Amino acid sequence: MLDTVIRNGVVIDGAGAPARRADVAIQDGLIVEVGKVSGAARRVIDADGAHVTPGFVDIHTHYDGQVSWDALLAPSSINGVTSAAMGNCGVGFAPARVDKHDFLIGLLEGVEDIPGTALAEGLTWDWESFPDYLDAIGRRQYAIDLGAHMPHAALRVFVMGERGADHTAMPSDDEIAAMERLTFEALEAGALGFSTSRTYAHRARNGASIGTLSASQAELSGIVQALKRSGKGVIQLISDAYLTADDDFAQDELALIRHLASSTGRRLSFTVQQTDEAPDRWRHIFGEIAGMNADGLDVSAQVAPRPIGAILSFAATTSPFLLTATYRRIAGSTTVDQRLAALAGPTVRDQILREHASAHNKGFAELIAHGFDRMFRMSDPVDYEPSADSSLAAEAARAGRDIAAYAYDVFLENGGRRLIYMPLINYARGNLDDTFGMMTSDHTLYGLSDGGAHCGTICDGSFPTTTIGLWSRGSKSGHSIPLESLVHGYTQRNARHVGWLDRGVVAPGYLADLNIIEMDTLDLSPPEIVQDLPAGGVRLLQTARGYRATLKSGTVTFENGLWTGATPGGLIRGERRR
Repeated sequence: MLDTVIRNGVVIDGAGAPARRADVAIQDGLIVEVGKVSGAARRVIDADGAHVTPGFVDIHTHYDGQVSWDALLAPSSINGVTSAAMGNCGVGFAPARVDKHDFLIGLLEGVEDIPGTALAEGLTWDWESFPDYLDAIGRRQYAIDLGAHMPHAALRVFVMGERGADHTAMPSDDEIAAMERLTFEALEAGALGFSTSRTYAHRARNGASIGTLSASQAELSGIVQALKRSGKGVIQLISDAYLTADDDFAQDELALIRHLASSTGRRLSFTVQQTDEAPDRWRHIFGEIAGMNADGLDVSAQVAPRPIGAILSFAATTSPFLLTATYRRIAGSTTVDQRLAALAGPTVRDQILREHASAHNKGFAELIAHGFDRMFRMSDPVDYEPSADSSLAAEAARAGRDIAAYAYDVFLENGGRRLIYMPLINYARGNLDDTFGMMTSDHTLYGLSDGGAHCGTICDGSFPTTTIGLWSRGSKSGHSIPLESLVHGYTQRNARHVGWLDRGVVAPGYLADLNIIEMDTLDLSPPEIVQDLPAGGVRLLQTARGYRATLKSGTVTFENGLWTGATPGGLIRGERRR
């Protein structure tokens, strides 16, 4: 007798084949038959009116700390993800000497907006080396499977000590050799690959740039020789190449990327997004990537399916008034409820507005403080392609109000918990046309969800739901992508990139990682501000509608959006063969 049969669904197989109606039979955690299944089963799941897809594979998350205390691993797990890669962008918690725990907490708090108090209370630190860290994960069970990269920033400090946190400090030849050796050991123990960061946006809690920012070609080349030596692993990185208007700088970064791929022969992916400062840089980058692949290199761009948007609220991390001294004092010294009560006071309101008029900065901070034409109330379902005439600036103009005062009053709505969406990246032209171009370009991977990170500012762990829901229906400009292609991008294509060849396809012999999705109702509610992190830490959590069920290795983990409590997932060590 079969363990489970999913009957009467429309199968999108993940390999790109046309949709077809079929049953899916499961035995011992594997798919054993797809078609008209006649055998009896211990459990039958009715998928009539729904699509059956592979479970989604998210190759860009930051659950490196959350794995210590959380088996659910939301928001990824509640958005159809059954396998995830963490340790991206060069940050993580291993390797870690005892005297560097506080440093790594401060780094992740700054770079990935994960509350330091939550990390300090929740991290178990039952490891020192990277193999130890994998062993610690391997002793636990989760709702999804997880793999981890060796993160450059942690590795650098482990080898170089305090100097490793200074991006201007150059390692000696012996230190580079030590980092290569430790990376080789990590790969042999099951690391997915090596990750690094080269962006000014990544700063520790104290404002210091990430130690890997300006790592030399000699340092990076030396470390990644571990991948060539082992014949294992991928390279993942973020570079400022996509956001610069400086052609020479962008070309230098792309030359480095080409060198890392060619000197190792390994697969490499890196972040490509669109900024207001360089709205067409992504086209240049994709042209260079095409050239790399034409020369036999396996280089891909990781792209996002919607704007990278800050979620602003008096109850979350960020608001337009964060640059004022009065707001910072109130936000930094009170609980959320006390903060909201104080901000509602008319005297405080007037003082903050006076300070805000002269509070200026640069870059994203200035845009968040004064970019009211890019701020939108979050609707239900969320509109990720909002129009300019629905912005807070447009609302204030129609009401004849001062925009800062009007915005302050909007932020006080819902007891101070009003959420405002502010697209910062991938929205330079006020639409999703360029995002469509990136998603449909050659050599693209769907990634950048940052699940587990940016707890109080960004909530993009729901990227898989947007990818499948929004783009199968089409953007407001009329661009759409076939459902079969979208599912392939978030399943087999991502899985193949990291070497997980045992999942991502609905076919016999593959893991029974599956989603049953009601496409007509698939959408996203606005995020909620929840206080469920260790030490009472606050985060944004977004739920999805339309997932009838999710299965991990044949076990139902979610039914109608609710976790069953099952934890069939765990550590993935390195590449996986069927």
